[in-house]
Amino acid sequence: MRKKAGNNFNKISIKMDIKKLFRNWRIWILIICLVFAIISIHPNPWASGVAIRSVIKDSPTYQAGFTSPKPNAAPMSREVIQSINNQPILNINDYNSYISKLLANTTITIKTNRDIYRVIVKSKYEIINLNETIFELYTESYFNETSNETINVTRQRIVNKTLTREVGIENIGLKVYDAPTTNIRKGLDLQGGTRVLLKPEEQINKTEVDTLIENMKQRLNVYGLSDIVVKSTSDLSGETFILVEIAGASDEEVKDLIAKQGKFEGKIGNDSVFRGGQDIRRVCKSADCSRIERCNKITDGYACRFMFAITLSTESAERHAELTKDMQIIIENGEGFLEKPLDLYLDDQLVDTLRIGESLKGRAETDISISGSGVGLTEQEALIEANANMKRLQTILITGSLPVKLSVVKTDNISPALGNEFINNTLFVGLIAMILVITTIIIRYKRLVVSIPIAITLCSEMIILLGVAALIGWNIDLIAIAAIIIAIGTGVDSQLVIIDEISGKYRNESVTLGFKDKIKNAFFIVMASYFTLVVAMIPLMFAGAGLLKGFAITTIIGISIGVFITRPAFAVVAENILKHHGE
Repeated sequence: MRKKAGNNFNKISIKMDIKKLFRNWRIWILIICLVFAIISIHPNPWASGVAIRSVIKDSPTYQAGFTSPKPNAAPMSREVIQSINNQPILNINDYNSYISKLLANTTITIKTNRDIYRVIVKSKYEIINLNETIFELYTESYFNETSNETINVTRQRIVNKTLTREVGIENIGLKVYDAPTTNIRKGLDLQGGTRVLLKPEEQINKTEVDTLIENMKQRLNVYGLSDIVVKSTSDLSGETFILVEIAGASDEEVKDLIAKQGKFEGKIGNDSVFRGGQDIRRVCKSADCSRIERCNKITDGYACRFMFAITLSTESAERHAELTKDMQIIIENGEGFLEKPLDLYLDDQLVDTLRIGESLKGRAETDISISGSGVGLTEQEALIEANANMKRLQTILITGSLPVKLSVVKTDNISPALGNEFINNTLFVGLIAMILVITTIIIRYKRLVVSIPIAITLCSEMIILLGVAALIGWNIDLIAIAAIIIAIGTGVDSQLVIIDEISGKYRNESVTLGFKDKIKNAFFIVMASYFTLVVAMIPLMFAGAGLLKGFAITTIIGISIGVFITRPAFAVVAENILKHHGE
């Protein structure tokens, strides 16, 4: 009867201890952090389809209404293609297989998690010169200042005879990847891409570094590359570097785009009027001479027009006057323009075309206005697009060529297949390590009641750390995974210190030393270890041209989560367990 009563007492005491456990604020802090971490990670292991990485401007899908995701958009918020012509698209292989079978001049229906789009598949043509010439008739409109009227004149010119033939279908304009299952962003090591470390060939200050980074981002955007990271970094000696990371691009392509200094120029026809950096004296970005002028309703939505002023050098203004003095004036929608536009080129790539107002004909004006527009389905979208286009043009005109030459210090190119292999190997090794750690703890303490809380605490620590990474948009790469392993290993060590300090001192010291004193002693050791590791990580933030910065920051965040969130909660659990089992 006494034995049975003792068992009942034990059961009651465990239940009471659990109630006491959940009345402790440290436990609730851990639970709240876990909930927010899971919300931040937003796991969905059953996600299928392909997510849109970027949309090529003026492509068939762009014209159908697809838009590129914002660079800082969470992975789970990106638009996902679910089917094409009612054919389910489960992964990137399904997408590529279906796209490869498309026929020209057909319309396909693409269903996403947001909308249904109808995309016209266009033919791709090749123009072949036949080494023959023919006469071609064309019409020109010009404004006669004497008679004050617009006159249409039919003219004849000699052109090369060409043959146009169809060579397949035009790229529909989507860059996609397998739909993400969490909000955790994968680094280049895990998703594939190119990392390039660049070094300026001369000393530059912070302002020049910021200008260089803005210009490089603009250049990469012009060439249609997406998922771009461009940032400055430095090593322990103070040397400045530029780190560029681009998903889904080859190393040769990236080096060709960013390492060369480049050039910017404005042309009328084939004649150069000015070059960025040397012929442009000032580009206005203040509100008094740079603004959105108006927004109007158009057939497919809204269009907003912008303008800003620039100041040219005297030499370029004179070149402009000489090139435009004999040009005809063309009237369009009640406005007069010169017959030839001003074309803007970046590294010989046409990036924009601007109409020249009739008032600038033959005049050597140094102060001129640049105008353009942005369109969108709503007025707000058009306004945002116009602002982005204006900033883009201003950046090109201000910077033109890169302010300094860059040399390539290091290039890493990782294929997506290799990235997937890294993920699988890392998960396998991590699982084996976790099993070995738990097994060692069970052998050491010979009690599951001690090992299970340690395992649960480790998992909680890892979930919170990944939740923080998802919340701040930190990329998880192999270096970050190594940091997570370090943080978890340190966590195991701290928890064993807490267990040994409580149980060991309770057996060997005076009864007057209670659990709280023992926990204080344990946390003195834990905090000493924590500050030592933090101090050791600080130099790594600047070592190796900043390539180890992610390792250092992830380690510091991981051990901080352990010390300030999971360790206090574990100490409460350990105290309850060891008290109950008479340790």
